[in-house]
Amino acid sequence: MENSVATHASLLARLKDLGDQESWQEFYRTYHKLIYGFALKHGLTASEAEEVLQETVITVARNLPEFRYDPTQCSFKTWLFTLALWRIDDQMRKRQWDVKSLHRPPGRTDRTATVERVAGPEGERLAALWDEEWRKDLFERALDKVRPQLDAKQFQIFDLYALQGWSAREVARSLGVSIGQVYLAKHRVARLLAAEVKRLQRQTD
Repeated sequence: MENSVATHASLLARLKDLGDQESWQEFYRTYHKLIYGFALKHGLTASEAEEVLQETVITVARNLPEFRYDPTQCSFKTWLFTLALWRIDDQMRKRQWDVKSLHRPPGRTDRTATVERVAGPEGERLAALWDEEWRKDLFERALDKVRPQLDAKQFQIFDLYALQGWSAREVARSLGVSIGQVYLAKHRVARLLAAEVKRLQRQTD
């Protein structure tokens, strides 16, 4: 766990150098689907979600010098959620929607990011939506990491059975394997995925 946390803290430290393009590309690859998907789920258009993504990355860059990575005080997950929410708020303001539950408090600046600034049922709904997107993104990233460890047939079995929802019998018949092989492949891939998801969680929660 310490090594995983240290790895993530190291990335955040490197990002404070705005000229470190490799680290910023790593950050973008890691989080762009999460931020973009969260914006879409909030009801924004594709172009608005893309702007939220770009503005969130800019806000991260602007605030990183003052951000102190301390999971016991404020997780990176919570901090990024707040920054993304502010940028969504900006897009909604441009539409002149009634979003008073998302309005920034008087005197709010980008220097005091806390999720508590979005209160009440709407804040709870948004936090739950972010958690849902966060879990989905973690799973997809874990799947990308695990997939190279599997042979094509094994991954195909898992995809059809666990992800596409086919029955074990349908998968066995389609791929010419036994039902036992379907269960074994699902178990092995699920175990690898669970371990990878936990590793990713330790880096960012």
